[in-house]
Amino acid sequence: MLNNPAGFWVRFGASIVDGVFLLFVLGFVSLMVYKQFIVEGFSLISILEALYYLLLPVFWHGYTVGKRMIGIRIARTDGEKVGLGTMLLRNLVASLVYVITFGIGIIVSAFMVGIREDKRSIHDFIAGTYVTHDKPDRGI
Repeated sequence: MLNNPAGFWVRFGASIVDGVFLLFVLGFVSLMVYKQFIVEGFSLISILEALYYLLLPVFWHGYTVGKRMIGIRIARTDGEKVGLGTMLLRNLVASLVYVITFGIGIIVSAFMVGIREDKRSIHDFIAGTYVTHDKPDRGI
């Protein structure tokens, strides 16, 4: 069921778009709340960023703003809709794996996306997901 997987560079591009989008949106929220554009350490901004990556794909058929602009989305390998549990596994559990491996897991994941035919990374295997160019079954 892994149709039309997205490779490393397109996923990287979507991450850059997400980063720029969040920089400006959360920067302005930070200006309103904290009176400074960038806040260091744990804050409301950190929570909003985590919620963006956790909830937006659940409610928007696997898309984030960056993925939507680039034309890719997160999908489950079994064809079901991406849910909150899936995104918790993909983001939180995978982040723990990357921290435990002192970042080596991130490098391995990048190579996996670049080399593997199915373009799946460690966090994709943990959550049972992949990133695809295909649109969701239900048109949006």
